Amino acid sequence: MTVGDLGEFGLIAAMTARLPRGLRALVGIGDDAAVLATPDRRVVATMDLLVEGSHFRREWSSATDTGSKAAARNLADVAAMGATPVAVLVGLAAPADLPVEWAEDFSSGLAEECATTGASVVGGDTASAPFIMIAVCALGDLAGRAPVTRGGARPGDVLAVAGPLGRSAAGLALLATGRSEPAELVAAHRRPRPPYRRGPEAADLGATAMIDVSDGLVADVGHLARASGVMIDIRTRWLVPDTGLLAAAAAIGEASALEWMLTGGEDHALAATFPPDTVLPGGWTVVGSVLTGSGVRVNGSAPVGRGGWEHFR
Repeated sequence: MTVGDLGEFGLIAAMTARLPRGLRALVGIGDDAAVLATPDRRVVATMDLLVEGSHFRREWSSATDTGSKAAARNLADVAAMGATPVAVLVGLAAPADLPVEWAEDFSSGLAEECATTGASVVGGDTASAPFIMIAVCALGDLAGRAPVTRGGARPGDVLAVAGPLGRSAAGLALLATGRSEPAELVAAHRRPRPPYRRGPEAADLGATAMIDVSDGLVADVGHLARASGVMIDIRTRWLVPDTGLLAAAAAIGEASALEWMLTGGEDHALAATFPPDTVLPGGWTVVGSVLTGSGVRVNGSAPVGRGGWEHFR
């Protein structure tokens, strides 16, 4: 059976059959809109798109992987504001001949990833399209915290990272060259594992700025620098490739493990700046410093080439 056989309402039912009902929703799936309880009186909201052929390929990633990735991209953005994800809405446009099983497996992956943060899927929409397009909106609760924006870094702060860097880019490079080992790197590309709890933790520690590393460390730290009106210098001596990255680089031949860590996206690590006297818990690694000036530097010099993914190039 295909999604075209089901029609729009049947597809919505197939997609939501395995999704958790809105545990934090006063009104969940089934009405024109969801109604959420917002104890904080503020809601962090974000939205992201995934387009088949650009953000995922069905021959490389299962529907479950794609659902998990679609959720992770948005949930990480909520965490990067210092908030806890509470609800997700999803839009799916797909060809009429897409098997229903794909939509069911996609919804399972989406639900599994949301469950890791306690978020609930509270609604969505479907449409017909010549290829798969996915839009996910995630909502988060600040629990009384001030939001951590990109614009608060100050000279003297330290730059720290939580979560892996370069693993998704390495996995993509392996798939592009027909390789499937190291398997953990391919898995990292298919299903990133963002450090969600580190976002609220950073806010509680007094982080001055924070961002989800989705396009590459250099590119995204550049966004922090620009928004804050400062210079941020990344020091590569603190970026140590693990054995998996080194093995992948050796297998491909021309790849650089350190380059993946600097410019590879889609791991959805968190990069944050902290006052210099902040005692950072395990899970955070200092990788640079905030200086007077503008832009991003790597070991004191302007980076060469692109700093990461650029959507329109």
